[in-house]
Amino acid sequence: MHTADPAGYSRHLRFGVSHRQLQTGQPDRDRSLEKPHSWYIDPMPYLKIPKAWDRIKEADTTPEPLYCSRRQVLGKLGFGAAGIKTLMNPLLAGRSEEAFGPYGHVPAHWVRSWNDRFPATRNQKFQTRRETTDEKIFAKFCNFYEFSTNKARVMEMVSDFQADPWTVEIKGEVEKKGKYDLDQLIRIGSLEERLYHFRCVEAWSANVPWTGYPFNQLVKYLQPKPKARYVGFVTVLRPSQMPGQRKPGYPWPYYEALTMEEATNELALLTFGVYGHPLNKQNGAPVRMVLPWKYGFKSIKSIVRIEFTKTKPGTLWSEISREYGFYGNTNPRFKHPRWSQASEIFLNTRERIPTEIYNGYGDYVGHLYDEEDRRFFY
Repeated sequence: MHTADPAGYSRHLRFGVSHRQLQTGQPDRDRSLEKPHSWYIDPMPYLKIPKAWDRIKEADTTPEPLYCSRRQVLGKLGFGAAGIKTLMNPLLAGRSEEAFGPYGHVPAHWVRSWNDRFPATRNQKFQTRRETTDEKIFAKFCNFYEFSTNKARVMEMVSDFQADPWTVEIKGEVEKKGKYDLDQLIRIGSLEERLYHFRCVEAWSANVPWTGYPFNQLVKYLQPKPKARYVGFVTVLRPSQMPGQRKPGYPWPYYEALTMEEATNELALLTFGVYGHPLNKQNGAPVRMVLPWKYGFKSIKSIVRIEFTKTKPGTLWSEISREYGFYGNTNPRFKHPRWSQASEIFLNTRERIPTEIYNGYGDYVGHLYDEEDRRFFY
């Protein structure tokens, strides 16, 4: 489960940054050991700590033509394509899984299996108005209640989660139902990287490069029947590895749903990677949805089941709280019962910026909804 907060843990610190931090720029002291649900964010990732490479002079920089010719040089030395990829990938050259990714949580199995898939070509059609969020910030600021309701602690609790082997069951009103191995699933569509603006219902945001393919490519492959009007998704249920699922209060596993029109919109991305590599565990490994015009809780993580139905499925948040509805589209006009949605905290700079209707993607999805009807926007 992912971004909503009906229990009210974020009543005073819902952005992971306190009012004192926003007003003074000074960090609060770490209370994470005192309060299990504190959302204090360690300021250290945002401090500039001099590294060895900071002392490299500009004059010592490798010329671009020479750098770009490194594949040709390796080829002349007798390394084939696979050997070159191995040399250029620290993990495949012998480093352990714990050393891969900014915090060591990118599953080694999928790095090896998808060496021919990553990095994918960036689709330049999708741009953001501000710079890309640093991966170290986004990977450490995670809503994933299956592990913890404390954003800062999610990263610390995912080490035991096994993201391989992995299968996704396809059910319901489709011709090609069955269980699909993830390596089979990723090869059904054409991977690309898209830079999307990600907006959480808690009023914070980030610009993130995701890798996947449009969900409509999978829909086309599966051949849904005419009766199929909705698509439901279910997250893995694994309490032994996901400590948040062992706690009472939520009807696990997490489940979400879309209308068929939403699921086949070109923005809906079946996602296998982030920042040029397979998904790390805290961001939803090994497969998730990314729906940039909706609040983040709609972008379900660690999917194990996709079902096409003729009747409207339930969604977890809408069934346990009146604060959340089925659609969850971004709209600054309609406030959350406990806070305004007119603006958001941008993680890169911690500045408050205006929120746009449909998170700025109105040209793609505006025709699907009535902007005056609140049921589409919570």
